[in-house]
Amino acid sequence: MPRWKRNAGSSSEGTEDSDFSAEHTDSSESDAHAVRNTRLTRSSLRLSRNSQDIKESADHDESPPRTPTGNAPSSESDIDMSSPNVSHDESLAKELSLKESGLAHRPKRRRFHESYNFNMKCPTPGCNSLGHLTGKHERHFSISGCPLYHNLSADECKVKASSRDKHVEERTLSQRQDENRHSARQQAQTERQLRYKEKVTEMRRKRNSVPLKEQKDKYTEHRQTHGSSREPLLENITSDYDLELFRKAQARALDDLEKLRLQGQVTEGGNMIKTIVFGRYELDTWYHSPYPEEYARLGRLYMCEFCLKYMKSQTILRRHMAKCVWKHPPGDEIYRKGAISVFEVDGKKNKIYCQNLCLLAKLFLDHKTLYYDVEPFLFYVMTEADNTGCHLVGYFSKEKNSFLNYNVSCILTMPQYMRQGYGKMLIDFSYLLSKVEEKVGSPERPLSDLGLISYRSYWKEVLLRYLHNFQGKEISIKEISQETAVNPVDIVSTLQSLQMLKYWKGKHLILKRQDLIDDWKTKEAKRGSNKTIDSTALKWSPPKGT
Repeated sequence: MPRWKRNAGSSSEGTEDSDFSAEHTDSSESDAHAVRNTRLTRSSLRLSRNSQDIKESADHDESPPRTPTGNAPSSESDIDMSSPNVSHDESLAKELSLKESGLAHRPKRRRFHESYNFNMKCPTPGCNSLGHLTGKHERHFSISGCPLYHNLSADECKVKASSRDKHVEERTLSQRQDENRHSARQQAQTERQLRYKEKVTEMRRKRNSVPLKEQKDKYTEHRQTHGSSREPLLENITSDYDLELFRKAQARALDDLEKLRLQGQVTEGGNMIKTIVFGRYELDTWYHSPYPEEYARLGRLYMCEFCLKYMKSQTILRRHMAKCVWKHPPGDEIYRKGAISVFEVDGKKNKIYCQNLCLLAKLFLDHKTLYYDVEPFLFYVMTEADNTGCHLVGYFSKEKNSFLNYNVSCILTMPQYMRQGYGKMLIDFSYLLSKVEEKVGSPERPLSDLGLISYRSYWKEVLLRYLHNFQGKEISIKEISQETAVNPVDIVSTLQSLQMLKYWKGKHLILKRQDLIDDWKTKEAKRGSNKTIDSTALKWSPPKGT
């Protein structure tokens, strides 16, 4: 096959400066020249059409011009590429058309993330927005990521971040080593875990529970100087181990929040309610709730604690409270013992109240997705009564006709009543309803973090109480499930977490660990019987069909 080579300095007429091999004849040169002219004539026609299209769409499209192949031109226009078969007049015409369209040699624009805002500044007084609490970012724009607010410097945050990463790597390596020699049937703690447990116990024992006078003066001075613009000093409030554990959790949660912000799912300064005024409490919210935009952009919402209506100002709330006749939730009161009552509210009959309840719950729940479609659900609202009315403590909802026998769809304890035993009372009440219905129940997944902790604690107490009262020799999971109304899957997972389920000679055995039972009895005696559900106080029959 003949070879040919073009000189570097070729002119507009390619036949004059082309260096062909001696094997080519004049006829072959003329034929090749004709074919190339034909191809270039067609390409020139396409180029002229494309230049017209570019000129027409210049006002609408800000993207760089495209070549006929679909590629963006380089700094030296690919369209105006010198070719031995393109005439000089055509090249000038194309250059002129590109200059008229204003698209020739367009400089590259620097792009930033959509959520990046140059006008944002950290609201902490005296902060220059440099550094980040996670130690992984150069700037921050919120109090949650401000090192100064947390009484740290940017360099200290970076040092702590590298220390956390190193600890994670060491822990991952040790877990892999444990998995290699740790079978699923043998769930005893390893020597490394036992040593670590002893180390943590010793660190907690060394803590000085009574702060010195100098420390008290330091805390007081810090609070008087900075007020709420800085985080309170946390040293000596708990052990160094627990404080470091809190800092790690704080940095990890903030890192996840920063990822969501960069993805555009969370925006600083967006329409998110920060606080709500609820009765005599002012509550900080945890998550976004889809309230109407005119209310969400206010940042603070005022609510009637009886009818759950939300308002824009304290004045409107005061006028509403003067006229509101509600002193308890709508529906039927099905349980009362002392000051604690439970009301059954039908989502079909009291739609507005249930929708407001779901919007309120979303402020403190991450996985909740039900807001307005409340008709297929029943809501069981727990209240605590005093001389002003029945105050909302918490609630749980359940489907009227659940195909999978879920006895709870959503459960919430209000923040001001958390860590007081009301969460377990709600869970216990849901299983009491399942017992009356003669069904085995289980909560709908996924559970929130706090919900999972509460349910695991409840299942543990139920099993230990059952084993403490059991006098027989043989026991089955089916019998436990029928007696307690707890799903067998939840029973097995709880037994495995307590290391009470063993596999021996082809059978699964339930071990009765007396040490766990003794610990449970001690805690039960300290707790008393104030926060328990009395089955005799329930006045309820299962709904037949709604």
